[in-house]
Amino acid sequence: MTKMKLFQMNDLTRLLLFAAVILTMPIWLAPLGGAYPDLLQKFAIYGIFAIGFNILFGLTGYLSFGHAAFLGVGSYAAVWSFKLFTMNAIPAVFFGVIFAGLLALIIGFLSLRRSGIYFSILTLAFAQMSYNLAYSVLTPITNGETGLQLSQQDPRIIDNLFTEASAGLPSTTLFGIKMSGYPGFYFCAALLILCFFISLRIFRSPFGLMLKGIKSNQNRMRYTGLNTRPYMLTAFVISGMYAGLAGSLLAVTDPLAGAERMQWTASGEVVLMTILGGVGTLVGPMLGAGLIKYFENIFSGFDNNVLFDAFSFLPDAVAEFIVPIVGLFVGGGWHLTLGLLFVIIVIFLPGGIVEGVQKLVDLIRKRREPMNNNMSPQDQPGE
Repeated sequence: MTKMKLFQMNDLTRLLLFAAVILTMPIWLAPLGGAYPDLLQKFAIYGIFAIGFNILFGLTGYLSFGHAAFLGVGSYAAVWSFKLFTMNAIPAVFFGVIFAGLLALIIGFLSLRRSGIYFSILTLAFAQMSYNLAYSVLTPITNGETGLQLSQQDPRIIDNLFTEASAGLPSTTLFGIKMSGYPGFYFCAALLILCFFISLRIFRSPFGLMLKGIKSNQNRMRYTGLNTRPYMLTAFVISGMYAGLAGSLLAVTDPLAGAERMQWTASGEVVLMTILGGVGTLVGPMLGAGLIKYFENIFSGFDNNVLFDAFSFLPDAVAEFIVPIVGLFVGGGWHLTLGLLFVIIVIFLPGGIVEGVQKLVDLIRKRREPMNNNMSPQDQPGE
């Protein structure tokens, strides 16, 4: 077997393992309390968002603070697809990706004229402009602060050609399958696996190597006569399309769109996801997204009653002392726990969770090597 075939086989194994882990999430997340469909959908959707952001930040080193704009545009485009054409999820996803890609092309063309902190500030400014436009100026399109929602008066041209309108609001479907509950999760999971595969191919491609070269030393590449801007713009557009896909899936699983999805906090959240998991790694951003969403949805639900039940094995006096202290880090204070975790990872594991796992694997491997060296020749495993 040639080296190339072996390399391809390793990538295939990595893809199959990733797919198996994602598709079995309802099983292995059940003991952790995270197996309910709404949370699983968020894991998959924000995993797509983070993986796409990593294509820009992880490969080129360009830090964008404006990716929430593409997330919001994807949601708006998907809801308009539901209102005008059909409740089928496929056209909604298509429109979400296309419109987000067009916006990314415009913002990227203007922002990539600068680098470093100036690029980051420009993307933040464009995102805030998009938020304000959606919130107040473009209210006929976005419905302002109320948000864009479905109504019984929507034309839904394609659906009305084949079926009669029902009395209530329709549900999003995939060729008749309702996109709620576990079917909605598996639809998002299938797209997450596809996005991971595309990201994997980008990382391994000559295009991905060019992006890594830009991150390493862009000036040196320019001295060779290479125009780096088309590569950076392409990466920016692809990253924006990933965000648009995530935004459209948010609308597929919950058919509404609001300007709050375009706020700077949403852009900052995907930055935290990527840094926590591991910038420039394949699965790190997905791990970071899952961790933050788990904290947001599980830790935030721990109130004092839950804590008293958890510490019921302790004497009452001890429990009454411990619960108020622990309560500072859960429930409404879950951000404090996340902040401490972020500080610890940045200080001790700059490469994120993936670096921590790699160090653990290397430590176990080093401990096994002396054991194998001390074994007698007849005890050594066969070739």
